[in-house]
Amino acid sequence: MKSGTYLVNNEMTDYLKKITKVDHASNLAAIIAGDFASETGKNAYITDPVSVDEFEEISRYSGLMEIERKSLFHALNMKSVARKIADEIGKKYEECNFVIAHMGGGISIGAQKSGKMIDVNNANDEGPFSPERSGGLPAGDVVKMAFSGEYSKKELKNMLTKRAGLTAYLNTNDLLEAFARAENDQKALEVIEAMAYQISKEIGAMCVVLKGKIDGIILTGGMANNIRFVEMIKGYVSSFGLVAVVPGENELEALATGTLRVLRGIESSRTFSFNEGELI
Repeated sequence: MKSGTYLVNNEMTDYLKKITKVDHASNLAAIIAGDFASETGKNAYITDPVSVDEFEEISRYSGLMEIERKSLFHALNMKSVARKIADEIGKKYEECNFVIAHMGGGISIGAQKSGKMIDVNNANDEGPFSPERSGGLPAGDVVKMAFSGEYSKKELKNMLTKRAGLTAYLNTNDLLEAFARAENDQKALEVIEAMAYQISKEIGAMCVVLKGKIDGIILTGGMANNIRFVEMIKGYVSSFGLVAVVPGENELEALATGTLRVLRGIESSRTFSFNEGELI
């Protein structure tokens, strides 16, 4: 889907209830909003779903013809904070180049060029490990695990997306708890540092995607509240340019401002359509 604010219609809610193969809590938003809208006779809108796709074609190549890299990321928050920082530096959103790192239970790090996210890691499959997810892994070792007979497909997928990262190493997905343990546990500190290292490495890669022409690096998401963790990342990336920190996810505010842009006539709403297995 293109970035923007969409009117919730029956085709959208039917798709989310009956067709989508993506298992994610965000699928419920349009359905709930649609129910409220039908009860009140008002319009309901969604803004920048996780399926926003603005990839340049070169970004889709994976290295294997049977696999195409997909644009799945924390679009709502990442695009919202980009608008905020663009305002703060006095530039139009559509003129800015940012590297944006959303750091939560999953981590999305993307290159936003002239307002479009032209490349980003799929937080379930690629990039750095996070509090719950493995990030990119050595393919050969994953194949060995998949055919070891020790795991079902579901078990292995749950391991990679819900029981990996900090959870696997430290048995917690809470960064504050991890730092508390790190006061007396060098291994815990090393795991945290490794996560900051991997995040920084991905930020550096996205700076390359933008050929070093960036207006800033934006750190956002829940882990951006942790000053010590943010400073670890800044130690690696601050030489690339301005580092702005917008803690939290602020997703309700982002939904509201997206709808207000439509109601105030700043931009037009989009219409969801599903045709022959492809999103339009």
